[in-house]
Amino acid sequence: MSQFKLIAAAGALAFGATTAAAETTVFGTNWLAQAEHGGFYQSVADGTYAACGLDVEIISGGPQVNNRALMLAGRIDFHMGGDMLQAFNAVAEGIPVVSVAAIFQKHPQVLVAHPDVTSWEGLKDKTLLIGDNGFTSYYQWMIAAHGFTVEQRQPYTFNPAPFLADTGLAMQGYLSSEPYLVEKEGGFKPNVFLIADNGYSSYATTIETMADTIANSPEKVKCFVDGSLTGWYNYLYGDSSAADEMIKAANPDMTQDKINFAKAMMISEGIVDSGDALELGIGAMTEAKVEDFYTKMVDAGVIAGDVDWKAAFTTAFTNQMVGMSIKP
Repeated sequence: MSQFKLIAAAGALAFGATTAAAETTVFGTNWLAQAEHGGFYQSVADGTYAACGLDVEIISGGPQVNNRALMLAGRIDFHMGGDMLQAFNAVAEGIPVVSVAAIFQKHPQVLVAHPDVTSWEGLKDKTLLIGDNGFTSYYQWMIAAHGFTVEQRQPYTFNPAPFLADTGLAMQGYLSSEPYLVEKEGGFKPNVFLIADNGYSSYATTIETMADTIANSPEKVKCFVDGSLTGWYNYLYGDSSAADEMIKAANPDMTQDKINFAKAMMISEGIVDSGDALELGIGAMTEAKVEDFYTKMVDAGVIAGDVDWKAAFTTAFTNQMVGMSIKP
């Protein structure tokens, strides 16, 4: 038996359940295992999913893996979504995918700058390294809402070397990735600007499932969502060592210091537990915030103004303060 299954089985026994009696449920992430997936691994490791009858298997995403397509094909039950723009696009394309909870209250996308840049406005004086996906999404919002320009953008190749060599550059990044690399490889602490703190109001790291799953198996959806939210409280505020070991086993390139850095950043920047989550619990979603983000994307020309954005999500399984008592 693998380490993954050993931990899961031990947790299930601790909760008085057995994986033999549980319903096999597959959750696909959208990238390689990392601390940003920690709450899901936590609920496998400590038996939280098993306690309500689910034997959850986590399948990692990655550069050559499209777990969302597997969900559309009926091969997995739940998928880790990106931000709400992805959800809006699914509605626009007639794809019956529904977001049932939002783990990240803040999008973890950042702009990384040298120490001489001390404000968001200061980024306008720099050449910005932005990838193609970012250019067609959040950078269009940066142009429309903040006055950044097409001309100051250069393509980002996901290599920090040009940035490290040139103080005239700033670059896109993921909160727990590029800042960590810059500190390790560049020997200095960069200034980091969350796009969420400057108005990019999307939820991120959503839990997605198919509309048919909600209609036909609402108990499964409730168990998976409740278990995930509980797992995130335990991962952030409790003993996460078993979950961390599972992450490292699933992704050999992940080290404990990277995990610790990412967890510290998630907590200090309020990525998971802030905003609506402070009152409604981790996983919170509100119609007001989804509509605000949709309006911004329409204004920026990123998405059409006739999308039924309310069809992209449901709050039937979240906003119930599940797991809040775990928080110190």
